[in-house]
Amino acid sequence: MAAEFIRIYEENPDPKRIRQVVEVLRNGGVIIYPTDTVYGLGCDITNLRAVEKICRIKGINPKKHNFSFICADLSNIAEYTRVISKPVFKMMKKALPGPFTFILEANTQVPKILHSNKKTVGIRVPAHNVPRLIVEELGQPLLSTSIRDEDEVLEYSTDPELIFEKYEHLVDLVIDGGYGQNVGSTILDCIGDEVEVLREGLGQLEDIL
Repeated sequence: MAAEFIRIYEENPDPKRIRQVVEVLRNGGVIIYPTDTVYGLGCDITNLRAVEKICRIKGINPKKHNFSFICADLSNIAEYTRVISKPVFKMMKKALPGPFTFILEANTQVPKILHSNKKTVGIRVPAHNVPRLIVEELGQPLLSTSIRDEDEVLEYSTDPELIFEKYEHLVDLVIDGGYGQNVGSTILDCIGDEVEVLREGLGQLEDIL
C-alpha cells in the first residue's frame, strides 16, 4: 500500500494533521518529515518493529548505526541520558532548538529500545514546529535518521515530492514541509572532558561555545 502524502506548513501547522501523523506512529508506522536541516526518517522509539523497519529501509545494523532522538525540548532527555555536566547543559540550552546534534552518554533505557550495546545517543531539538509538535502529541521522542541521496552532488534529498516517489512503498507517511536543506546538523560529541566537533553543519559554533 502506498504511503500517505500530506502537506503541513511550519507556520501554524494544522493540529488535525499532526494528530493524523501521530496516529500512524502509534500504529507502528514509519514517517518521513521535515526538520530545520534535512528530511528525516522516523518512528516511535518504543516500537521495535518500526525501528527494525527503518533499519531494513536503510540497510543498516541497529547495533552499529548512530540514531538520533528528536525531542520537543530538553525536559525529557534525562530519561535517555546519564548525568550531563553543567557546561554541556548550558551549551545545549543556548543551542536548542536549533541545527545541532549532541552526542551524550546513554543510560540503560537506550540499549533496551535499540537492542544494542551502544553507550551513546544523539539528541536533537529542531528549530522547526512540525517535528516538535509531533513529538509533543506523541508524548515521547522520535527515533530519527537522515534521508540521504545517491546523487553525486546532493548529499541529502531535498524535494519532498521526489522523496515521496522514492519511498512511497517503503514508509507509511511522508510530510511535505517544503524544500529541505542539503546540509545536516552540526554534531557535537560531549562524552569526553572536551566537546569535540564530529561534523560541521548548519549550526554556528561561535554562537554557543
